[in-house]
Amino acid sequence: MNILIAGGNGFIGSHTYISLRERFPEAQLVIVDNLVNSTHKTLESLRKMTGENILFYEIDLCDEQALAALFRGYQFDGVIHFAGYKAVGESVVNPLKYYTNNLNSTLHLVKYCLEYDVNKFVFSSSATVYGDGVSPLMESDALLPASNPYGQTKAMCEQILIDTARANPEFSVALLRYFNPVGAHESGLIGEAANGMPNNLMPYIAKVAKGELPILNIFGGDYPTEDGTGIRDYIHVMDLAEGHAAALERLSSGVCIYNLGSSKGTSVLQLVKAFEEVNGVKVPYQIVERRPGDLAIIYADASKAEKELNWKAKRTIKEMCQDAWRFEKHDVLI
Repeated sequence: MNILIAGGNGFIGSHTYISLRERFPEAQLVIVDNLVNSTHKTLESLRKMTGENILFYEIDLCDEQALAALFRGYQFDGVIHFAGYKAVGESVVNPLKYYTNNLNSTLHLVKYCLEYDVNKFVFSSSATVYGDGVSPLMESDALLPASNPYGQTKAMCEQILIDTARANPEFSVALLRYFNPVGAHESGLIGEAANGMPNNLMPYIAKVAKGELPILNIFGGDYPTEDGTGIRDYIHVMDLAEGHAAALERLSSGVCIYNLGSSKGTSVLQLVKAFEEVNGVKVPYQIVERRPGDLAIIYADASKAEKELNWKAKRTIKEMCQDAWRFEKHDVLI
């Protein structure tokens, strides 16, 4: 089996590489990435973890000529598509950049899958496609308008894939809508390595704990929750990676949609306190005004993935915090 991992050098893609290698030990795994959201250091860590040479191509998926050459060189059996711009705030400021990149990269991948008879496609989607939906969010819920262009590109890519599968019955698609990935591989060798200012909560917490940033801003302390801070569904990145491997293995026909989450919510303050407790560090924080568009409570109903993929998030909030901190400390030493 030959598997293309588009955006495979990023946070979730690199962890999925490890899960795929464990599930498919004989498979040939190929990473394509333009390194906008990642570095060569991740590839070096993957080599160390697996003891193998990583098949890597520095290609932008918007470069059709380079992508076509890649598909000619390998007879892929499946594609997992992680590639795309992902900063919500930046997507609001520069929406055209997100629509151009995220849609074209998907269109090009699908085009060459059809041309070269690659009939298994796993798409990295997001809970943002549910818009202002009421939790617990279920795959059968109607999709409301996304609150930002990033989320809208995910919804549009889903529709592209659904329509393509309808028109091409041999083309099978898994749409994986996941919630808030955090943590790192237990080895500490790979994790969420933010380029510049972190966009996500966990790396921001870690950088405040390390003293690289002075204080954590918590957006909103007056939500109708137990401690006033927003509640989200945090999922360990290795649980998420295992969900991608399970979806690829069990993908058979048509379009399958799965939530990948823990099916429970954790508040921002609960996450901060857990990080302090398990790692023996302090994370100074301050409550600031809410961000426009943020919801009070977002969490998944992930029972469909458990039933159909035999997958369930297993790792705890404490494990997420321990693994994230282990990676941050290791990242300082190398």
